[in-house]
Amino acid sequence: MKIKQNPAEKVMILELSGKIMGGPDFDKFKDEIAKVVDGGYKDVILDMSGVPWINSTGLGILITGYHHIKAAEGSMMICNVKERVLSIFYISQLENIFDVYETREEALKAATS
Repeated sequence: MKIKQNPAEKVMILELSGKIMGGPDFDKFKDEIAKVVDGGYKDVILDMSGVPWINSTGLGILITGYHHIKAAEGSMMICNVKERVLSIFYISQLENIFDVYETREEALKAATS
């Protein structure tokens, strides 16, 4: 997994790419979320347009990040999720936890309103 920061006003957009499978991805994502929160960003959008696959361990990584951001009184939104990954969200019922948007623009509008 690769992570690229793309700040937009008071919202940090994290562009994720590659498979999210656990292992070293856990520490990488956890450290990135900590840096974002420590940098003063409370609202985070995960742009998953570059993520072709996520497994159950990868879902756990996202949930850990979600809880870290919630503890900082922030919000985490997800956008541009490929159909294959979105189906995993539905099967695991994580669409009930995460705010999922079709586009980055929709997520950014929700984050800034």
